[in-house]
Amino acid sequence: MSLLLAPRARLSLLVVLLVAAGGCVLLFEPQRLLSEGWPAGLPVGAAVVLFAAAYGVCTAAFVPRPLLNLAAGALFGTQFGLVAAVGGSVLGAGITFGLGRVMGQEALRPFLRGRWLAAADGQLSRHGFRSMLAARLFPGVPFVVANYCAAVSRCGWSPFLLATGLGVIPNTAAYVIAGASSSSPGSPAFLASFGFIAVSMAVGGAVAWRKRHRLAPPRTPVTAYELMPQHPPVVSGTSHGP
Repeated sequence: MSLLLAPRARLSLLVVLLVAAGGCVLLFEPQRLLSEGWPAGLPVGAAVVLFAAAYGVCTAAFVPRPLLNLAAGALFGTQFGLVAAVGGSVLGAGITFGLGRVMGQEALRPFLRGRWLAAADGQLSRHGFRSMLAARLFPGVPFVVANYCAAVSRCGWSPFLLATGLGVIPNTAAYVIAGASSSSPGSPAFLASFGFIAVSMAVGGAVAWRKRHRLAPPRTPVTAYELMPQHPPVVSGTSHGP
């Protein structure tokens, strides 16, 4: 029993679960099940709750969120689709954060010595809400990767979930609107949502490009003496008597 509770054993189990989830996604394509519709007699509220639950599980299993957001808009329209997609995003983030925190944090923290990993760990540990909100608003970091990075850090549950719920709204709304108006791709709503997605991706890439210098190691100033060529000391053959 103590062997199963060891950090490396829990990390190995987490890797097995993630590989199995990825394999199931490739074989069964659960994102297609979400877009086939719901029984006619099922109330809208129950359908939204079921969709959000399935959305969260699929997100934890590496199903791309844009596909799920488009399906939410196509099934429920803009308003209910946005509620289902945001709720599913928070649920999926909580699932992956919990798995990473319980099964992988103790085993991975000793390896956070690289420049990028150490910088991400320090940023999420000191400014959890602000860092996660920025990661959700600008689509530069994959959703699942951000979840596990936060799980390995010292970021708390409350700032992580709150930043996720607020930060995914703009981008998720754009995809949901695009899915709801997909039957008329020339409509203003579809064109506006598509334009917002393109602009947000460009802004996220530009911000990531500018912030990359903060992770660079500090350069020590080079003195003029260090630039001068150094010659080996000359050993004289003259003896020095007492």
